[in-house]
Amino acid sequence: MVLRPQWEWALDGGAEPAVSPVFTTQYDAEQWVGEHWRALAAQGVTRATLLHHGEPVTAPLDLPSQG
Repeated sequence: MVLRPQWEWALDGGAEPAVSPVFTTQYDAEQWVGEHWRALAAQGVTRATLLHHGEPVTAPLDLPSQG
């Protein structure tokens, strides 16, 4: 059995819960948030924390408000 790394973002804020895709590499996860932070902020997401197998691996990333 091959275990693949599981990276995802915990997204906080917003009226509706935002969901992160699951990534096989940290690079892909970081690239995704870099490309989508504006849309996430527009949804009300205020903070993103990178998780590896459910455990935080970075300090929370504050997203600028889109107001």
